[in-house]
Amino acid sequence: MAHPSPAALLNVIDLEATCWDGQPPPGSVSEIIEIGLTVVDVPAARRISRHRILVRPTRSSVSAFCTELTGLTQAEVRQGVTFAEACRILTEEHGAAGRPWASWGEYDRRQFARQSQADGVLYPFGYPTERTHTNAKAVFATAYGLPKKPGMAQALHLAGLPLEGRHHRGEDDAWNIAALVLDLLARNAWPSAPA
Repeated sequence: MAHPSPAALLNVIDLEATCWDGQPPPGSVSEIIEIGLTVVDVPAARRISRHRILVRPTRSSVSAFCTELTGLTQAEVRQGVTFAEACRILTEEHGAAGRPWASWGEYDRRQFARQSQADGVLYPFGYPTERTHTNAKAVFATAYGLPKKPGMAQALHLAGLPLEGRHHRGEDDAWNIAALVLDLLARNAWPSAPA
């Protein structure tokens, strides 16, 4: 079986981060606790793998609100890897530095940039960012002629697709966002890779 060329692959990423119902506790900052990744073979228009990287926060902890939202607990993420190790895994095992990537909105891209800078870790997705990242939410809104950009669950409903797994779980959300990317590919609405 022939393997797709790296240029034919797209990493679809969804993050979960520490969060609170209101302001964070003094001294705490929002940190990535889960990286969901689905790899899409763009020419074949199919999802070929799904991955989950748990990340151990160092400047915050998982609140009860965050556990209710994501299902992730402090005990679970304590078993995760460091943010630096997560970035190494993305780069070495998933070709993040040389592969285009997409997320639902700009939050994931901005959170990676913020945390990379704060932790002194090399940003894993290569530069310039605007040439490697696609905001799937914006592409979807344009393709569907929507005045406002919908949330992922609403977009799945509009596209007639099921929400698979648990919403606000990075691995499941990345899988669902990848389904929306495939819908956009089928409509010839997904932007071609930058030259």
